[in-house]
Amino acid sequence: MTKPFQLPELNSRIKAVLRRRHFDGSSVLTFNEIAADTDARTVTINGEEITLTPKEYDMLLFFLINMNRVLTKETLAEHLWPDHIEMVHTLDFIYTHLNNLRKKIKLAGGTDYITTIYGTGYKFTGA
Repeated sequence: MTKPFQLPELNSRIKAVLRRRHFDGSSVLTFNEIAADTDARTVTINGEEITLTPKEYDMLLFFLINMNRVLTKETLAEHLWPDHIEMVHTLDFIYTHLNNLRKKIKLAGGTDYITTIYGTGYKFTGA
């Protein structure tokens, strides 16, 4: 890009590069019965759209992108609340959002792929 440029255009180009890098050019990230549309910020389970809060959506997308990697509570918190995490005294809110996400996926007929790694964190795995 040449200067001067508009910030919305820069933002769009960055999103396009990230989408190509992570999703092979598609705006929909699919794993088994779960499909997350990054442009519309929607999630479907077996073709049926489920309602997620913005934080639940961001958490699910972060898990999908980091599949088979152990994510600590600290890593999740820093990703979901990058500007305000230093003011937090406890990370229990991560557990609450994670439980709500798991419940919504199960209620929609999906499988809970999020595994708790005792003493370490969580891992999204297809196994």
